[in-house]
Amino acid sequence: MRKPVIAGNWKMYKLHGEAVETVLALKTLVRNASHCEVVIAPVFVHLKTVADRLEGSNIRIAAQNCAPEAKQSANTGEVSAEMLKDIGCSHVIIGHSERRQFYGETDESVNKKTKAALQSGLTAIVCVGETLEERESEKLFEVVERQLRRGLEGLTTSDMERIIIAYEPVWAIGTGKTASPEQAQEMHGFIRQISAETHGEDVASKLRILYGGSVKPENIAVLMNEKDIDGALVGGASLDAESFAKIVNYK
Repeated sequence: MRKPVIAGNWKMYKLHGEAVETVLALKTLVRNASHCEVVIAPVFVHLKTVADRLEGSNIRIAAQNCAPEAKQSANTGEVSAEMLKDIGCSHVIIGHSERRQFYGETDESVNKKTKAALQSGLTAIVCVGETLEERESEKLFEVVERQLRRGLEGLTTSDMERIIIAYEPVWAIGTGKTASPEQAQEMHGFIRQISAETHGEDVASKLRILYGGSVKPENIAVLMNEKDIDGALVGGASLDAESFAKIVNYK
């Protein structure tokens, strides 16, 4: 039985006071959510503050990125997975489409960062997904398969226990467009199939695959009804505590 994960990616939003106000409200609103794991991903500068405010709660903390080097080193401007673990993070988002599109993230860097995260004891939420052009040219499965195979290359069966995949069709992120439940299920089923080919049926059956792309309180339940959708990576709707709580409490 795969326990669902509802993760909120705050992206580059919220000043310090806003972050604290939001997490304190959210802490109360989702305190009885035992049916799923709840994760939020604030910006780097708020991680320690948020982790301290949520200590003892059922909400886990994710960073939005990490360095490809797991340990401390001379890399100005970077933050290592070891540092993230040290301040209270349990998860890290890797390879988000915005990182791929605007900051030069590649399948190879995703692979390095994923290995660094695992080495430091973090769970990696590895993002994959196609652009509108790739979908319309019918390359969507080719693109996602390449991202999966290269991004997870060299990972062991044991490593895969701390991997979560987030399928985020790039054309649906922040656009208000959402893949239909059927479109999302089709890709989630494909991801599970590829995972079975690369790491075995047992790993694939346990792998949690999240949907990300304009998830809202209004569409979460119908998405969660699909057999291979194990949760959501939520963007804009996670910035408001009440909105995100409604998504968490979809049951």
